[in-house]
Amino acid sequence: MSAEEDLVRRTLSETIALHERVKQANLQPVLDAAVAIAESLRGGGKLLLFGNGGSAADAQHVAAEFVGRFQRERAALAAIALTADTSVLSSIGNDYAFERVFARQVEALGRQGDVAFGISTSGRSPNVLAGLTTARERGLTTLALTGGDGGPIGKAADTHLNVASDSTARVQEVHRTLLHAICDLVERGLFA
Repeated sequence: MSAEEDLVRRTLSETIALHERVKQANLQPVLDAAVAIAESLRGGGKLLLFGNGGSAADAQHVAAEFVGRFQRERAALAAIALTADTSVLSSIGNDYAFERVFARQVEALGRQGDVAFGISTSGRSPNVLAGLTTARERGLTTLALTGGDGGPIGKAADTHLNVASDSTARVQEVHRTLLHAICDLVERGLFA
């Protein structure tokens, strides 16, 4: 076996091991997140998703799954990735501070009955924390998907989904799996 093949096998083994640990842990937060999202959407609310870097990509991916479809043909669902509008992000970052890029959008778009879903592999992103804090102040249901020990972001959310690992790459891989499970649960709950 080459060194390159060994690296790929190690990577797969590490992500499988972390998936297995999460599978054996308490999955109630995943179920609670799906229920909160489904209830909001059923009541005419919307899902606001946000994060940085890979978590921003995850926010956009999930919004696409809800607005488009995940596994079944169904009506479009109201989901917005607060990471996608570069004009909004850059103007808020320039005029206020990068720490306010999600909070300001939650102020503009969030309404009671909506869900704010912050994603952070570290659990410590100041702008994600500010977005969740603003959402809570405005009466939105708040969800956090984190890594590590969850940090202040985990504590700021009504429902906290944590992948307890310090490897950003492995956390992101499990985050994507959990987000897909949530998409599937919401679709089944709303369109069974």
